[in-house]
Amino acid sequence: MPKIELKNIDCKAVKDLSLSVEDREIVALVGPNGSGKTTLLDVMAGLTEYRGDVIFDGLSINGIPAHKRGVGYLFQDLALFPHMNVAANIAYGLKIRKYGSEVIGKRVNELLEALHIDKLKDRFPYNLSGGEKQRVAIARAIAPFQKVLLLDEPTANLDAQAAKYFRSELAVFLRRLEITTIFVIHDLLGAEEMADRIAIMYQGNIEQIAAPGDILFRPRTSVVSEFIGMPNILNCDECTVLSTGLVEVRSGSMRIVLPYEGATMSKLAISPHDIYISDSKPPGPALNRYTGIIREIIPLRAVVRVWVMIDGNDLLAELSRETFDEMKLSTGSPVHVIVKLRRVRYVET
Repeated sequence: MPKIELKNIDCKAVKDLSLSVEDREIVALVGPNGSGKTTLLDVMAGLTEYRGDVIFDGLSINGIPAHKRGVGYLFQDLALFPHMNVAANIAYGLKIRKYGSEVIGKRVNELLEALHIDKLKDRFPYNLSGGEKQRVAIARAIAPFQKVLLLDEPTANLDAQAAKYFRSELAVFLRRLEITTIFVIHDLLGAEEMADRIAIMYQGNIEQIAAPGDILFRPRTSVVSEFIGMPNILNCDECTVLSTGLVEVRSGSMRIVLPYEGATMSKLAISPHDIYISDSKPPGPALNRYTGIIREIIPLRAVVRVWVMIDGNDLLAELSRETFDEMKLSTGSPVHVIVKLRRVRYVET
């Protein structure tokens, strides 16, 4: 599978962009609406005009039409053929490329099994769940032995639980087939679950591309910090394993419990979205619950940012304006704080 190089790409929504994706790498494109993510997929697929160079394995594919680029492209709407069953949908690209029936049958069965949809081969799209349709669409996109897979919001039509499960399975599948993959996703957490690297796009260019941990803990620009939610970064002063799968981390005087997989931690990251503030003591167990004092309030258009001092740590929380107005918080007010256990992330030493 190829290494992809984009050099000085310029078109309607992308401005002098360069990017390198390694052979068999999975890269996520993340950024606000209008930042050029889907346009960049269209450039690689040959579906839009552009200036610059698109290079696969050292060879320019400029001027090569879309159907000859060896690129599988999964659009948001999936576009399965409603009059064809699952097996026929997957076989379609192979047939129009004149593969023999033996090759087609073997390839279709291989993908049906790999994506765990072999029992669905005789069903039609209207009889499939959202996740099943996604699997069929991916199988169809790569069936003609494509070298590159492009995915535009592959889990956009799934609920949160189904999307998380699908992403974990898809990442395993793509790595097993060793397909170079670039996908667009709006959810940073979703990108972390699948990608080897994440590219943060803004106004037609790439602000930063790095491993998920580096994006979170070492944002290079204010744009990246703002987009990922300006996470709270805490030092890990001491770690105590509580039980299988849980560890308590001391940061100053603050103690935080989080899921544990045996790694040695150096820093924690907590998104402001994952810090809950209340002006009254909330019910429930005392796990990851604290009291603090509001140090500063920063009203924005749709949200309000609140700095809270807790045991010597300055934490930033982000509330909807409606929630903030209901509590009538003010600087100097005491508040109760909850940090969501499963949303605390860490960087390994």
